[in-house]
Amino acid sequence: MLIICYPKCSTCKKAINWLKENGLSFEERHIKDDNPNEKELKKWIKLSGKESRKFFNTSGILYRELELSKKLPSMSEEEQIKLLATDGMLVKRPLLINGDTVLVGFKEKEWESLLK
Repeated sequence: MLIICYPKCSTCKKAINWLKENGLSFEERHIKDDNPNEKELKKWIKLSGKESRKFFNTSGILYRELELSKKLPSMSEEEQIKLLATDGMLVKRPLLINGDTVLVGFKEKEWESLLK
């Protein structure tokens, strides 16, 4: 199991604590130091069953600075993925990859139903 997170993010900290409390082993990857690349993002978006826009960190400073709420609707999925791959701070976190399961963000009930 791989969790891609930002150590200063309170939601990421909650997710990591939840994994530890539930005795689940995982590998941790710092999203800013090792941003997901286009190939990974394409695969994970497909596995998640979600649209690529759901992988954007809409509460992030960079998202707001780039005015992505206005730009994303007119961008193709390919353009969105290329943009996500440019900076880890654009990617919603945490991302949890466990085989064919990809979870975006931390929702305890969702994680519980899919990981326990």
